[in-house]
Amino acid sequence: MRRSGEALSSPHHAPGGAPPRSDRSDWATLRRLFPYLWDYKWRVLAALTFMIGAKVANVGVPVLLKNLVDTMTPKPGLPDMAQALLIVPIGLLLAYGLLRFSTSLFGELRELVFAKATEGAARRISLEVFRHLHALSLRFHLERQTGGMTRDIERGTRGVHSLISMSLYSIVPTIIELVLVLTILGVKFDALFVWITGAALVLYITFTVTVTEWRTQFRKTMNELDSVAQSRAVDSLLNYETVKYFNNEEFEAGRYDASLDRYRQAAIKSQRTLSMLNTGQQLLIAVSLVLMLWRATAGVVEGRMTLGDLVMVNAFMIQLYIPLNFLGVIYREIKQSLTDLDKMFVLMEKEREVRDAPGAQPLSHAEGAVRFEDVSFAYEAARPILKHVSFEIPPGKTVAVVGPSGSGKSTLARLMYRFYDVQDGRITIGGEDIRTVTQASVRQAIGIVPQDTVLFNDTVEYNIAYGRPNATREEVEGAAKAARIHDFIAATPKGYATMVGERGLKLSGGEKQRVAIARTLLKDPPIVIFDEATSALDSANERAIQSELKSAARNKTTLVIAHRLSTVIDAHEILVMESGVIVERGTHAALLERQGRYAQMWTMQQIEAAPVL
Repeated sequence: MRRSGEALSSPHHAPGGAPPRSDRSDWATLRRLFPYLWDYKWRVLAALTFMIGAKVANVGVPVLLKNLVDTMTPKPGLPDMAQALLIVPIGLLLAYGLLRFSTSLFGELRELVFAKATEGAARRISLEVFRHLHALSLRFHLERQTGGMTRDIERGTRGVHSLISMSLYSIVPTIIELVLVLTILGVKFDALFVWITGAALVLYITFTVTVTEWRTQFRKTMNELDSVAQSRAVDSLLNYETVKYFNNEEFEAGRYDASLDRYRQAAIKSQRTLSMLNTGQQLLIAVSLVLMLWRATAGVVEGRMTLGDLVMVNAFMIQLYIPLNFLGVIYREIKQSLTDLDKMFVLMEKEREVRDAPGAQPLSHAEGAVRFEDVSFAYEAARPILKHVSFEIPPGKTVAVVGPSGSGKSTLARLMYRFYDVQDGRITIGGEDIRTVTQASVRQAIGIVPQDTVLFNDTVEYNIAYGRPNATREEVEGAAKAARIHDFIAATPKGYATMVGERGLKLSGGEKQRVAIARTLLKDPPIVIFDEATSALDSANERAIQSELKSAARNKTTLVIAHRLSTVIDAHEILVMESGVIVERGTHAALLERQGRYAQMWTMQQIEAAPVL
């Protein structure tokens, strides 16, 4: 849980944790994607081969159709029997059917072969993003907005599929078909056919790209407003109880509706510009078709071309303009996919604030003493949190840290876990500076029972076993018994298969704390941290859990961060912190005898705890 003054956002990061905008070009994004696909290079080459085969077969259909029409055209002077034989060109009909089938067959083979590459690349990118997000610092996760970030990741993953399918299945095949058609028209007929087709295509593509580029701003606005609406919805649902506490359902609905209304206005503007784009495209297609058919019809009248040639030209134009008719959509989707993919790559490239040193080795003396040696730390340079803090937790002993909120107590635990690195001084475990060893080994050596226990929306067994995922059912039950929660679990209808709800909301505060204790007992680390583990509980539950905490701390090197002094009277040493400085230290008895700050806090809490007559 973030405490006042202990986790302020950094000025370098965008509000809400949104990744910074990238200046990377579309080609740079494609180059970034290419290595993921090149891992499947043989599948890429095979897919390209099948794609070329499909387009050759597709272009062959109009050519064969021309021969079929010419063959069926009666010719003067031939006997009736010969004409009858020509009117039933069985071989041409079979070849026509075979080419049609080949077009579909090669297309399906291309998709079948390339599916593994597409899904493999998407899986690898998604996994890398997931791992990278877990590797980023706590600062990033305190600032991020879950809804917007998950939507960006979802769009980026979908963008991989869209980009590959649109380019490999639409753009590249259309280019191949265009080259083949222009070649046939130029060789078989006069150059004017090529010029009409080429000019129409240039105008069509220029118009489409220009208008689509202009429309991109509206699409970006739509996506940004969609992310805002999603972030607000997710944030509101995650804080369901707070919304209910303050009777603010209508307020939240109003905020969400305002976001949806802004999205609606952007979507309408986007649709208007899309209609303009489609109308312009259809006009260009209609004009070019009329010109081509006029030229072909004139050729038939003048005897330079046959009826089959006219049919072939018409079929070519239809085959070309059907995919081009979707060029605006395809180009827009490719641009959007590149934008979405780039957002995800920017997220992947976000620098880790805390990283392992080159050649770092695992922690080798986790059972040794924990030392803070002249440690200073600040979340922001202008506001220091810890100032030259030094203390030692001997092996198997318990040191407690007490003090008011904002004094820096919980920052000690975060620094031990290497959620942040110290700016001055050092923290050692068994004599090893934790910055010189791997983060994984440090965190493996530490177990924590936090103030606010957050559970996964899964079963009780899953949440306890999270301390050691490979633990057996017997070991999970043993940890639950040690934490004195087994009887409660066994009494529920589903036992260990009971779902705990979002963030564990189906359990009471005491039950969640016992699950957290069981999870830590199952992990069985040599170092244990209790970060105000009972401050959210009532006195009865606090006293009930104290024995489990003592059991969890037995023979462990333990750091107890507490607000209630009654929970730390048995500690081997108590540190009193104020404003990031240790102002007193000693045992409970020694500190009371000193009549200093600790004694004042003790007296005040005793008065607060006394029954009112």
